[in-house]
Amino acid sequence: MEMPEGDVMDKLEDMSSVYDFDPITGNIPATKVEITVSCRNLLDKDTFSKSDPMCVLYTQGVETKQWREFGRTEVIDNTLNPDFVRKYILDYFFEEKQNLRFDLYDVDSKSPDLSKHPAELNDFLGQMFCTLGEIVGSPGSRLEKPLGGIPGKKCGTIIVSAEELSNCRDSATLQFCANKLDKKDFFGKSDPFMVFFRSNEDGTFTICHKTEVVKNTLNPVWQPFTIPVRALCNGDYDRTIKVEVYDWDRDGSHDFIGDFTTSYRELARGQSQFNVYEVINTKKKMKKKKYVNSGTVTLLSFSVESEFTFLDYIKGGTQLNFTVAIDFTASNGNPSQSTSLHYMNPYQLNAYAMALKAVGEIIQDYDSDKMFPALGFGAKLPPDGRVSHEFPLNGNIENPYCNGIEGILEAYHQSLKTVQLYGPTNFAPVVNHVAKYAAAVQDGSQYFVLLIITDGVISDMAQTKEAIVNSAKLPMSIIIVGVGQAEFDAMVELDGDDIRISSGKLAERDIVQFVPFRDYMDRTGNHVLSMARLAKDVLAEIPDQFISYMKSRGIKPNPAPPPYTPPGHTHHHTQI
Repeated sequence: MEMPEGDVMDKLEDMSSVYDFDPITGNIPATKVEITVSCRNLLDKDTFSKSDPMCVLYTQGVETKQWREFGRTEVIDNTLNPDFVRKYILDYFFEEKQNLRFDLYDVDSKSPDLSKHPAELNDFLGQMFCTLGEIVGSPGSRLEKPLGGIPGKKCGTIIVSAEELSNCRDSATLQFCANKLDKKDFFGKSDPFMVFFRSNEDGTFTICHKTEVVKNTLNPVWQPFTIPVRALCNGDYDRTIKVEVYDWDRDGSHDFIGDFTTSYRELARGQSQFNVYEVINTKKKMKKKKYVNSGTVTLLSFSVESEFTFLDYIKGGTQLNFTVAIDFTASNGNPSQSTSLHYMNPYQLNAYAMALKAVGEIIQDYDSDKMFPALGFGAKLPPDGRVSHEFPLNGNIENPYCNGIEGILEAYHQSLKTVQLYGPTNFAPVVNHVAKYAAAVQDGSQYFVLLIITDGVISDMAQTKEAIVNSAKLPMSIIIVGVGQAEFDAMVELDGDDIRISSGKLAERDIVQFVPFRDYMDRTGNHVLSMARLAKDVLAEIPDQFISYMKSRGIKPNPAPPPYTPPGHTHHHTQI
């Protein structure tokens, strides 16, 4: 059987790019935030006039922990209360701990270059350390802290605020049709689909959307689709968008029909004569004198709407509540022995403590009171040895809250000395414990994250699934970290995208994220890096899970609180 002439050429050399694309994770560029810096009551270093301050921002590499200069503001002459105009634009990742350092200098006009001169010439005015999460998680995403770094001197205060750049939040809805596409199939008409690519700074292309296949037609009308604008053009409206048209083949060797280019700015004109594109197959064009095109593609409709982002809610005062639940079943091994997963090694945190610290240190930036309930399950409690599946690690039923991540670690160590490891491994009680709190605040002011750390095999699978399906209706997410060498099949099942329960009811959102701790154990013992990776993987889905809850309930973010409250007046965010 002959193939139509020229089409063998059109079988793609490498189809992997079109194949492996997952539209959900289709890598969207990071959220960008703009950081603005002001200072009040800086030290005065100049004899005849006030200081001439400048702020230098340093970021820290995850691996090396080395500080590198990220950028600097302008110098403002003769003031101790500068409001710097030049901003820093940083990529924001909820799931990473992004350490920042702000250094202030009094710049001597003769030596504007810090690197060429010893720092003495540029008098040091103090510094402040924080994380990017701390800034965005502060009320109104505005953090005020004292400057330090000069022993025995009050260096004044620094005010750092974060604003998400707005091109990050638009989503465009587009619909296309095509006319008179080339016939590629020997027996029927073509089965066309389109693949969209955004261009990168370096001239390469990244796949960002794939339409469905419309069977057996040369004049397809595709379904409308919605895509974040930054996925299409990374916020640059004039950047090239390349669109390739293919004829789908069952064996995966799709035939190339042709391509065309456009830009977000052109598409945004909507349906018009400008948005009718000739589909060109360059190889064919070179071979055939009379070649005109391989069909046309027309934009039928275009609309754009602004989506609320995770940071909009955080800025409006939504708090993330972090609860941890720790597995005290006997399968962990006797805590006094070094083989136990609960072994208290004086020189190094055990897996439970490491996982708790890695995840907790990031989430705590979004919880203003830093008081975290910490629970245990699967142990016999003193004095009477009854088995409990939701006991407070600090021993206080009325108030299971611990102060900060350190407080949780402390309570965890204490409880290992007082309770007896037992069993079975029941998750449902701690899931329902947090669900009870989440059910009480469904107005969008709070979102609950439960971290369960366990050594494995779960005894109450049916009840746990039931609890998860119920929790999926509430403002909560569940993270499970599996420690030790057990089979974690049940956890993998709970992390599945469709958790059904016996009644056939389906969880309305995917709220569980599971990772095995052993996948992150770095052979070299570099725990810092491996724990940063673990936290990144378990936390990466939280912002989307958070948004899916808010969206499904039609909850809009509160407007950000007013920027400044005089001392002595605290404002609590109330829902109107």
